[in-house]
Amino acid sequence: MNRALADQELTAETGQVRALHALLATELADATARARGGEAAPTGEELSARWERDVSVHRWSERVTALKAARAGLCFGRLDHTGGEATYVGRIGLTDPADGESALVDWRAPAARPFYCATPVTPLGVTRRRHFRIAGTAPDERVASYHDDVLDRSALAGTDARSASDPALLAALNAPRGSQMRDIVTTIQAEQDEIIRLPLAGTAVIEGGPGTGKTAVALHRVAYLLYAHRDRLARSGVLVVGPSAGFVHYVGGVLPALGESAVVFTTPGRLRHGVVAGALDPPEVARTKGDLAMVDVLRRAVADRQELPGGRIAIELDDVTVEIDDAMVAEARRRAQATGSAHNVARVTFRDALGGLLVDQGLEALGASLEDPPEVAELLAGLGDLPEIEPAGAAEVSAEMRQGLRANLRSEPGFHAAVEQLWPVLTPERALADLYASRRRLAAAAGGTDLTGLHRAAGAPWTVADAPLLDELAELLGDPPGAAATAEEPDGRYAADVLSILESADRDLAGEDADELRPTDFVTSDVLAGRHVAGIGGTVAERAAADRDWRFGHLVVDEAQELSAMDWHVLLRRCPSRSITAVGDLAQRSAPAGARSWTDVLAPHLDDRWTHRTLTVNYRTPTEIMDPAAEVLASFAPGHRPPDSVRETGEHPWDRTVPAAGLADAVREAVEAEAARLDDGTVAVIAADITGLDDLPAQVHTPVSAKGLEFDAVVIVDPERVRAGNPADLYVSMTRATRRLGLLRPAD
Repeated sequence: MNRALADQELTAETGQVRALHALLATELADATARARGGEAAPTGEELSARWERDVSVHRWSERVTALKAARAGLCFGRLDHTGGEATYVGRIGLTDPADGESALVDWRAPAARPFYCATPVTPLGVTRRRHFRIAGTAPDERVASYHDDVLDRSALAGTDARSASDPALLAALNAPRGSQMRDIVTTIQAEQDEIIRLPLAGTAVIEGGPGTGKTAVALHRVAYLLYAHRDRLARSGVLVVGPSAGFVHYVGGVLPALGESAVVFTTPGRLRHGVVAGALDPPEVARTKGDLAMVDVLRRAVADRQELPGGRIAIELDDVTVEIDDAMVAEARRRAQATGSAHNVARVTFRDALGGLLVDQGLEALGASLEDPPEVAELLAGLGDLPEIEPAGAAEVSAEMRQGLRANLRSEPGFHAAVEQLWPVLTPERALADLYASRRRLAAAAGGTDLTGLHRAAGAPWTVADAPLLDELAELLGDPPGAAATAEEPDGRYAADVLSILESADRDLAGEDADELRPTDFVTSDVLAGRHVAGIGGTVAERAAADRDWRFGHLVVDEAQELSAMDWHVLLRRCPSRSITAVGDLAQRSAPAGARSWTDVLAPHLDDRWTHRTLTVNYRTPTEIMDPAAEVLASFAPGHRPPDSVRETGEHPWDRTVPAAGLADAVREAVEAEAARLDDGTVAVIAADITGLDDLPAQVHTPVSAKGLEFDAVVIVDPERVRAGNPADLYVSMTRATRRLGLLRPAD
């Protein structure tokens, strides 16, 4: 195409892009007005009107968020079909109000799939795919250039135009990395798109080596699922679990940039609300804590806190002394345990049962005679401020006497102290700290499991491996008395009515999708009432993050090979539908309790009901770096094939040795030199021990904290020490680099 025609094409495409921006601006103004109009509506309506208003405000608020997020890079391509029509593809779907026809197709829509999957061999009804390079800022974006993939087989003789030579893809791969991951909607590849569009139901394990785009695929799959199953997932949300807080920060902007907010990000060390665990246990201790046997260990540990007195405990009442003994406590404990309730909830039953048995003992000790009512009345007079009674029938007098003893017992501090001793109120933190601090308690809970390594002094910081144990204890213990806030009565009634309406509607539709979660699967009326009080402005993510009992509609686990069996146990409780996307690479495992095979960690929960997909192309690491990294991989995992790199940079890794005494200075010099070589981008230092490296003009990581991240240039300090800790750690460290890699060794 000559220059004049190319300029005409650019002008025409720019005009189309700006017309789409005008459509978006119009719809954004309308959606904003509708959301504000609903918020300003009076609140004194009937239940159905209030519910409809809240739903409407929420829907329009979400649309406003999505439209605002879509403005940058609104339209990024076009499909020309065999019938002559054209389809523009972008970040959000837009309709032309003049004719009701689609003006812009959302990248997640079925109509957009050929943009990612069509090839000359399988053109999917497309003759040409055009990629835009957009310049400028919204709403004045322009098409600076474009690249055409001609999919007509007669024109390309069977070659696959969708390859690594695609300028749009190579431009994205060669772009400098920033502090946060970018979305890849313009460059999704066919093998990635197939995974992104897998069905919601079921569990999918996505395995791929470094740089294959596992994380990006998982996040774009979330965006796709929220688009394709919005009615279901918008109310239950999605939980994304990453390996570290740094990783969560790095990827946290992708979904908001795609207009999606119904997502909660967390890490294994933050599973327990209010606890931020970052310390790591020694390997053997981590393996013990991560084993699924800890479920039974913790159950026995809780049961051990439901104690027998081992002697008699005297309780002095006004006119009689009663005694608690082992037999009495055993009976009260039996009744409480028979309820099947959590420890703190069943404690009420234990207290009441024990109190009833003590009242029976007190009545007997007082020598109450049902045949001598006057004597009974005389005894009652000494029990406290009870109404004066006249001689009456034996049953009535006995009931009055029982009431007096019970009231006397209820106000007696000694009774409550005894209950606390025998069945204490426990928080997960107290229960686990007490367990670790007591060799006797560890022995009682062991049940054949070696727990000797878990003993530690009280006050030690929580470790990452403690987080799932605390979460499991929260389930076994239940909330302490008075911990659950109650909603205001009108809002409580409102919430209960709303759930009733939703349950009824879902029952009517159950035949259409029997597996769909119902409202009461993940929320109670009390919880919903609290959310209603908080107002519609809180997002699903905000509400879910504040609710330990929230049940998510989909779960994403990144770096899944690092999770222990206990991590999986508590995470799956948060996703009862078992709709899961797990991404990872067994060859990169460094956690002592992590997965050695996917079957090992998933079979206890899912049997064989999961699918496996593999990503094979390395889009991050150039061949010059991947080749030596592959040699490291072969040294510890010879059966694992490294992914194939799609690009070369001509820059080979450097490897130098410096005097050990001058290592710190050499690291600084290397970082400054790498930064000078980069026009823009990020430099990272990775070392087994980062002590003394925190003042460098670069990001500083251990191999573990670097997982899932990428940098333009990486300097590895003392690579043999990194390898000695775990050979996989050196492999992970080397493959964080997208352009340059240096290895700095201290001389022996």
